[in-house]
Amino acid sequence: MIRKFGASAVLMAVLLVARAGDASAAMAPGASGGEKSAAEKKAAEPKPLSAEEKQRLEDLKTATGVQRLYLLYLHEGSPYRSVLLALVTLLVLLVLRRYTTRLLKRYADPRAHKSENVEKFLKTWNTLWKIIIGIFVLMALSGSLKWLGLSAAFLGMMLGWSLQAPVTGIAAWLMIVLKRPFKIGDRVIISAIIGDVTDITLTHIILNQVGGTIGGEEPSGRAVLIPNAILFGQVITNYTLDEKYMLDEVPVRLTFDSDYELARSIMLEAATTVTAEIIADTSKDPFIRAEFFDAGVLVRLRYQSIPARRQELSSLIVERVLAGFKKNYPRVKYCYPRSAIRYRWEDDAGDAAEEQASDS
Repeated sequence: MIRKFGASAVLMAVLLVARAGDASAAMAPGASGGEKSAAEKKAAEPKPLSAEEKQRLEDLKTATGVQRLYLLYLHEGSPYRSVLLALVTLLVLLVLRRYTTRLLKRYADPRAHKSENVEKFLKTWNTLWKIIIGIFVLMALSGSLKWLGLSAAFLGMMLGWSLQAPVTGIAAWLMIVLKRPFKIGDRVIISAIIGDVTDITLTHIILNQVGGTIGGEEPSGRAVLIPNAILFGQVITNYTLDEKYMLDEVPVRLTFDSDYELARSIMLEAATTVTAEIIADTSKDPFIRAEFFDAGVLVRLRYQSIPARRQELSSLIVERVLAGFKKNYPRVKYCYPRSAIRYRWEDDAGDAAEEQASDS
C-alpha cells in the first residue's frame, strides 16, 4: 500500500513540477534566442490576465499563512490546482479503499463458506476500485470541483444501471455471508425448489434438488443453479435454521369401531423405536393428534425427524405400523373409501301389490 501510494505521489509531483515549469515559461518575457516569425512571436506573447487573475495576484501580495497557500495552490487561477486536486483525490480514495477492504475481509473471512469465495470477491473488489480511482483522478485533473462532483454522480448512476445484476448478486452473497440465512448442507426452499445446499459462489447457489424427478423428499442428484441476485425478492425456507430437527407426521385413518387405544399404542411404539436416537438428543417423545372426519377418525402420529432423512424415517414408521395393525386385525381396521352393490330378486305378484298400494 505504501509503495503504491509513493509511486502515485511521485507521479503527481512530476506532473506538478511540469505544470509549474509550463506556467513559468509562459509568464517569462522574451525568447530563448534565434529569429522567430511574426506568428510565433504573437503566439509567444503572454495572454492578457483576466480580472479574477489580476485580483488573485493583488491579494497574493498581501496574503499570509493559509490564505496565501490557498491563493497560490488551490485558487481557480492557480496552475497547481488541478494536480493538487488529483493528488488529494488519489489519497482519499486509496485510504477509503484500504479501510473498506480490511473491514469486508474481517467480516467475511470467519463467515464465508469457502475461502476461495472471499479471494474472488476481493479480487473483483480491488479491480473495481482501481477503475474508480483511475477515472476520478483523471476527472480531478480538470481542476473543477463542480465537474468532479457531477462526473462522480453520473458515473455512479451508469455503473449502477449497467452492473445491476452482478452487483446485486455480489451484494446477495455478502448478505449470505454476514446474515447466514443458510449454509452448505442445509435443506432449503428457494423459488419453489427444494434442495440441499452444496455450494455457495459469488454468483450462484447450487442445490442438490430434493424431489423433482421423484415423489417425496429425497435427493434426486440433479443440480439446480439459482442466481444470487433473485434472493432479495424471494421467500427462503430453511428446514434447519435454528433447529437440528423438524416436526413430521404420519397420518392414519381408522374406522369408528376400531380399538383406538390399541391403535394409538402401536403407532407410538413404532415412532419411538425408529426415532430413539433423536428422542435421546431432544427429549421430545412422539405424540398423537386425532380428529373426526366423515367416515372415521384421522389419527396423526407426530415425531421429531431429521430433514435429510425425513422420507426414510417416515417409511420405517409406516412399515412398523402396518405390521402392528396386521397382527391385531380386526381389532384395528383402516378406514378407506369403498363401494358395495346389492342385488334383490322380486316376483311379479309383489310388484302388482306395490302398484295397487300406491294407487290407493
